[in-house]
Amino acid sequence: MSLSGLYAQIQQSEWVDIPEGWLQGRTIYGGLVAAMLMQKAIAVVADNNKGLLSASVTFVGPVQLGRARLSAEVLRAGKSVTTLEVRLWQDDAVQTILLASFGTQRDSAIQVNQERAAPDYPAAGELQIAQHHPLAPECFKQMQMVWAEGKYPCSASAQPDFGGWFRFEPKLHDNRDMTAADLMAAFDMWPPGVLPMYKTIAPASSLTWNVTMVHPLRSKLQDWFKYKVFTDYAGHGYSTEYAHLWDAEGRLIAISRQVVTVFA
Repeated sequence: MSLSGLYAQIQQSEWVDIPEGWLQGRTIYGGLVAAMLMQKAIAVVADNNKGLLSASVTFVGPVQLGRARLSAEVLRAGKSVTTLEVRLWQDDAVQTILLASFGTQRDSAIQVNQERAAPDYPAAGELQIAQHHPLAPECFKQMQMVWAEGKYPCSASAQPDFGGWFRFEPKLHDNRDMTAADLMAAFDMWPPGVLPMYKTIAPASSLTWNVTMVHPLRSKLQDWFKYKVFTDYAGHGYSTEYAHLWDAEGRLIAISRQVVTVFA
């Protein structure tokens, strides 16, 4: 099932069949889960004039391949901003929660342009697309990823963090206008910033994920994006990091902050 087919199912029914090809170990890749919740939120808001402002995802428990139920509650629908909560259920238990705010652009006398500039990487076509390692999660096949700085995961690096280019795999995803749900599916594909420090393959998973939108999306699904992650702190089995996402024109699209559980 394509992402478009999955989104159509979410539009039409409370129940959804999670498609194959998105496993991250024995569970479903968190970015796809977040995308499903975001698509449900978009369907409930049902207002093209209200774009995504911010979203917070809590990964309560592992989501398995199979059927899931999505429920949504509008917490407040104001003139400018609508805030709602969406939950994913499996086996009568909540596994993931999304809290999202959508809003219209408003006139304001306040204008600040201090967003972080996009890194000056070589063009994606000049670098090597990372090959899918046999032991890497299945979901990585959904994307093309190009490291432009930093080390690969599990390379025993003395330092964390990396950056590069990425996009949806053109062989698997038809080109169309990108949505906020697509952004969630793509943005979380990069591994945690501490993974280059791993000496052997071991798990790491997002616990909480906050995304703030900056400039509106105006990209196609197969367009390249730039990504860079920075780890603030890691210890006692957890790390906290933030990341920036730019489009191919160097516009800052979104900022992410995550708390990650570390099993190494």
